[in-house]
Amino acid sequence: MKMESVLMVIMVMEMVGLITCKNVLMMVADDAGLELKAYGNTACKMPHLDTLAERSVVFTRAFTSVSSCSPSRAALLTGLPVHQNGMYGLHHSVHHFSSFPRVRSLPSVLADNGVRTGIVGKKHVGPEDVYPFEFAHTEETESIMQVGRNISRIRDLVHTFLTNNDTRPFFLYIGFHDPHRCGHTHPEYGQFCEKFGDGSPGMGTIPDWEPTHYDPKDVQVPHFVQNTTAARTDLAAQYRTLSRLDQGIGLVLTELAASGHSQDTLVIYTSDNGIPFPIGRTNFYDPGIQEPLLVSSPLNPNSWGSSSSDLASLLDLTPTVLAWFNLSYPHYFIWKKDGPVVLTGKSLLPFLTPGNMTVRHHQNYQEFTTMSHENLTLKVKHKPQHIRHQMEDVVAASEEAAVYASHDLHEVTMYYPMRAVRTPSFKLVQNLHYRMPFPVDQDLYLAPSFQDILNRTREGEQLPWFTTLSHYYHRPRWQLYDLRRDPLERRNVAGKRSYGEVQATLEGRLQAWQHFTHDPWRCGPGAVLEDSGNHATRPVCLPLFNGL
Repeated sequence: MKMESVLMVIMVMEMVGLITCKNVLMMVADDAGLELKAYGNTACKMPHLDTLAERSVVFTRAFTSVSSCSPSRAALLTGLPVHQNGMYGLHHSVHHFSSFPRVRSLPSVLADNGVRTGIVGKKHVGPEDVYPFEFAHTEETESIMQVGRNISRIRDLVHTFLTNNDTRPFFLYIGFHDPHRCGHTHPEYGQFCEKFGDGSPGMGTIPDWEPTHYDPKDVQVPHFVQNTTAARTDLAAQYRTLSRLDQGIGLVLTELAASGHSQDTLVIYTSDNGIPFPIGRTNFYDPGIQEPLLVSSPLNPNSWGSSSSDLASLLDLTPTVLAWFNLSYPHYFIWKKDGPVVLTGKSLLPFLTPGNMTVRHHQNYQEFTTMSHENLTLKVKHKPQHIRHQMEDVVAASEEAAVYASHDLHEVTMYYPMRAVRTPSFKLVQNLHYRMPFPVDQDLYLAPSFQDILNRTREGEQLPWFTTLSHYYHRPRWQLYDLRRDPLERRNVAGKRSYGEVQATLEGRLQAWQHFTHDPWRCGPGAVLEDSGNHATRPVCLPLFNGL
């Protein structure tokens, strides 16, 4: 249907009251990055997502709050950072992490308010009591390869959910397993399971998938990946799997239209964390936390095809869905001593109204900080130029909107707690256990791109990478990046005298967020948190005298 026809249908339906504004379709990719044309990648062909982008607001600065699968999904579905919801690391197998039993998630809150909930594909969070879905086909019920990568099976399950004659509003969550690596679990299918279902001998056939082949020389190498044959071959395999994801998105949207719900359903597409390459997944560099985020509202067609550079967080998705259903967040406690749970994210729906795109620009951390810089801006213009620039930096660090991040583990053996605050101008990362080398997960270790780095480093060969393996492993306690002058995060200015006030300001904002969200790590690594007994009403950080 042409855009003009769609707009006319919507206008008529609005006038006669047929748009009930009741449904949400949320599609979450697994380790996908910014491979869409909307984000500047013209090498990877994603026509269905390109079409969705043309019917969406494209958020160009959207970030996950944690760069790890289960923790990110738990944060997305609860609106709470990992240290608050309890999903410290991966949920499955020996890793065995789960959210706290009192946490309230989107599916449980929606179900209590008469919304039908469904999940197809990767769930990877628990326990079931916290994340209950009425209609569920996940790795807990059948093979993740079938419900997460077999797009024909996904289409059939979505069809079943959408055509069961239930008149309740719905929330349908699709957890695609593509383009996650599978060299660790299913090496027979290739590094990204790019051969699974492609019709070649022994690989089976996915009827609705037409594989797209990529020559390694044609891929678009991200700035943080070394430009070598091994890395390009790795990226070509990732692109091929992304073609399956994209065609799966197309099938799901076709089913939504066929069911008659394309005009009353908010559609959201995002991913859980950065791509599984060094600097990507499990890292707090932008490639590890920046996510694709498309939000398409049938009630705001004038916003289609627009973009927003305002900061967005995946912690915003829970309040966004609740706002769409006109529901309030419930009043409850995870731990009585911490007080009632309050979301720190904001609904993204105001960004879908043309002319209102910057509505949240100044809705930053004021609800949970006591810092004040009211008179700072007035003093700036009367200072010498170099002092004026420094003070302008402090104003930006204190007044710009911010998103926050919290990471503890990926696999259970990968303990490396980090906290971060990011504004449009600056990013501050705290590596709490910075004296340990940064850990590497099993999937990444076996990847051709990482093996290439290991082999070249061991053999003393040239490595066309912007950093070294040693610098990747060994990180300082604080990392501060001036994103206006250094958008690729190549120069750490933490500890520099000219950035002293900026760093202190961002540290204050980060600590305020940690206190507001009751972060158990908020006193580390130089002190111990005491928040019970004699300190139950006034938690304190008591020094360890450990040199930190």
